[in-house]
Amino acid sequence: MIFEDEHLLVVNKPAGWNTHAPSPFAGEGIYDWLRHREPRWSKLAIIHRLDKETSGVLLFSKTPVANRSLTEQFTKREVRKKYMFLTDRPPQQKHLTIKSCLVRAGDKYVSRSLHAGGDVAETRFDRGKQRPGGFHEVEAQPLTGRTHQIRVHAAEAGFPILGDQLYGGTPATRMCLHARELMLKHPVTAEKLDFQAPADFDADVNLSLRAAIIEPGLTDSYRLIHGASNGWFGLYVDKLGDFLLSQSELSLTDDQQTELRRLQEFTSARSIYRKILTRQTRRTTISDASPRLVTGAAAPEPFFIHENGLRFELGFSEGCSVGLFLDQRDNRRRLMTGHVAADFKLPSIGQASPTADVLNAFAYTCAFSVCAARAGARTTSIDLSKKYLEWGKRNFELNDLDPREHDFIYGDVFDWFHRLAKKQRLFDVILLDPPTFSQSKESGMFRAEKDYAKLIALAMPLLERGGILFASTNAADWQPEDFLKAVEDSVRSTKRKILQRHYFPQPPDFPISRAEPAYLKTVWLRVE
Repeated sequence: MIFEDEHLLVVNKPAGWNTHAPSPFAGEGIYDWLRHREPRWSKLAIIHRLDKETSGVLLFSKTPVANRSLTEQFTKREVRKKYMFLTDRPPQQKHLTIKSCLVRAGDKYVSRSLHAGGDVAETRFDRGKQRPGGFHEVEAQPLTGRTHQIRVHAAEAGFPILGDQLYGGTPATRMCLHARELMLKHPVTAEKLDFQAPADFDADVNLSLRAAIIEPGLTDSYRLIHGASNGWFGLYVDKLGDFLLSQSELSLTDDQQTELRRLQEFTSARSIYRKILTRQTRRTTISDASPRLVTGAAAPEPFFIHENGLRFELGFSEGCSVGLFLDQRDNRRRLMTGHVAADFKLPSIGQASPTADVLNAFAYTCAFSVCAARAGARTTSIDLSKKYLEWGKRNFELNDLDPREHDFIYGDVFDWFHRLAKKQRLFDVILLDPPTFSQSKESGMFRAEKDYAKLIALAMPLLERGGILFASTNAADWQPEDFLKAVEDSVRSTKRKILQRHYFPQPPDFPISRAEPAYLKTVWLRVE
């Protein structure tokens, strides 16, 4: 964050993050992520945009009066914008202004001579200093606000931006374009404001994104590399407190091993563990499925991490999972704060009274339950494993929560849903995050795509009027549209009406791309 008051929010956007979500089921843009994160940001409005690969000063309005004033300032071209970029083809002129019309041609824009009715774009370029390696700094001042105009005009002038391969730039680790300065008048006081963010083209793009979204004093566990989305096909690396965990199906290449050592040094991790990914998890022993130490000192069993200010117990000798699914971090935070999204609050969560009743099915190590209990809710956790429920109780104790004040039920979820319905138990919030595949003696085999609708139907008699249903799946091949249809059709089949819905994909440290499609699908529903 660069600046915030009652009317404005100004941030330094990292490269590699969209300003807003490109589609309903793609990863959240920085605007979406901010707007749904804090109640004070729920009225954010986009005033201008930066391309996904462009870093730098990004402005949002927080009030209608700010929105009107800033929109007018941009329309009248009263806002001054300064960008800085690198090129390996130095401008021949010290100062240059280009004015043309931009026309869309597929995925890019082309510059055409001025003509009536065209979208006029005007950019001023000033040649800056030369850097080591044959790179040159160029300052760009867009006098209009057309999409890609700096990139198009720089390429047209013969000095395309380093890393901007769409417009002929030399390949690089990122597109080296940065919004360095934004000058405007305060929408209420009319005070002249000058917001600046220095460019750092040498910074690691992946790590910069994580630094933007992770509060180090509260959270020390998150994903560092998410496969092809971060340029490392088939490799996934998590930071878990003082340790790194790498996951891949194939043996690590020399480049991957070098990157792991670099990340270990950067994060000051005590050691690196590795887990071999396999689809045959049911045929794998706990020992074979557990991560193996690669380098450094062995982690204690158990060890502890922090997430959103809470502590959780983890272990590297427990098989496929270490005890916490990092991709649900933001959803756990929503449960703890009672703030799901803009204009979507959880009933009684975080309030002194009355206390909400939360049912956490497939509770695993009860991380969701801990978050709800920390917010003042009474929780009931159901799981088919006594070991994991005992683990969950220890997670309660780690956070100064008395597990005796909450219920931990061992058994099959489907069976217990029937029992709870007979007892006419009702809950304000029901959390459903089942495994993609599981099997029990009571209910037999469960497959998410086949049986999720049945699970929803059994949960509905337990949900209070106006209650909240959280449904989640990591079934990668199940399309978001089909998942939502299955969930919502099942709710409606019980004669209940959906009053509010908010869908979330996986968090920004699990970035979604064509090369690494989304797998996690989560939705919060308020049901009549």
